[in-house]
Amino acid sequence: MRGRIFALSELMVVPQWQGTGRAQQIHDALIQSADADFATLLVDSAHLKVQALYEKWGYVKYDEAQPSEDSPVYAVMVLRLRAATPRSIPVQPSNTG
Repeated sequence: MRGRIFALSELMVVPQWQGTGRAQQIHDALIQSADADFATLLVDSAHLKVQALYEKWGYVKYDEAQPSEDSPVYAVMVLRLRAATPRSIPVQPSNTG
């Protein structure tokens, strides 16, 4: 994958706003303002509902990562924001999930 990447970290909403669409509104506003080709984020692989939510938003599980020995395994999620450039490698789902 080649191009500019916008990395999201710790997107959360308070419990009273969960399930209202606010998280997606915040997400969309953030990535629309980003001058990037892809957005990426990490999701704890044990949280399948969260991973499924991001997949509904267009993300694809690209790989898995474990930043340190004592950290959980994370699903690396990628969202294409712009059409691929000729030098880009297409985002392909991993075979690990």
